[in-house]
Amino acid sequence: MAKQLLGKEVNASYNERVKEMVSKVVAQGVTPTLGIIRVGEREDDLSYERGATKRCETLGVACEKFVLPEDVSEEELLRTIEEVNQNDKIHGVLLFRPLPKHLNEEKVIQTLDPKKDVDGITDGSLAAVFAGKNLGFPPCTPQGCMEILDHYGYDLTGKKVVVIGRSLVVGKPAAMMALKKNATVTICHTKTKDLAKNCQEADILIVAAGKAGVVDASYVRPGQVVIDVGIHMGDDGKLCGDVKYEEVEPVVEAITPVPGGCGSVTTSVLVGHVAEAAMRTLS
Repeated sequence: MAKQLLGKEVNASYNERVKEMVSKVVAQGVTPTLGIIRVGEREDDLSYERGATKRCETLGVACEKFVLPEDVSEEELLRTIEEVNQNDKIHGVLLFRPLPKHLNEEKVIQTLDPKKDVDGITDGSLAAVFAGKNLGFPPCTPQGCMEILDHYGYDLTGKKVVVIGRSLVVGKPAAMMALKKNATVTICHTKTKDLAKNCQEADILIVAAGKAGVVDASYVRPGQVVIDVGIHMGDDGKLCGDVKYEEVEPVVEAITPVPGGCGSVTTSVLVGHVAEAAMRTLS
């Protein structure tokens, strides 16, 4: 039976570090504040917003919301972002996507100040991840993967890490972050030949394919650590990941469950980024 890499255990220790940062900032007379910019009333946005707001309250981070109608003009949305950019009391910004189709999403994203980009969506933040610089922040989900590995004591130095997925949201930044930890990294995707063979060669397998159940027992071997980033609604109405858990879990050394794994760490990382952004303003 594989070891379960539980997000709640990672959160317990990570949140203590966040509280420590928050207390240092508050001692300097500053309240770390997250600005949430939401267009419309998408249920998945509202659900994530509730979780983020609750986590902010728990960790001592303030939250200010900027809610705009579904039919908001691009000019008004850009003006709102510029106002938030100029507001020194707001240290980090969460901009919900996807935006309505009448808005130029790329233009809107790049209007956000990378220093406040706590969700790692701007070119400035992503460039910093690739260059190893402290401008902006990495996307929360791949950092959550690294936090899980760190918490459970998996040193990536010299290890072979295989990432399935090449998106800028998870796959590519996860690969760069693993590389920074001295891993040897292979990025795989839907066009990769012998995908299962590549996965079997990994010490650490990070699955961000965006497709339910793409990894089964034929992709893994004993001794591996599997990080499943995916989350989907299965045909049975239950949440599932990119990995066929029931098949893979008996084979590997350790695995993140879905739900209860990576997703539960992401919100904590977001709030941690806000605290860190506030600290940077004091230096």
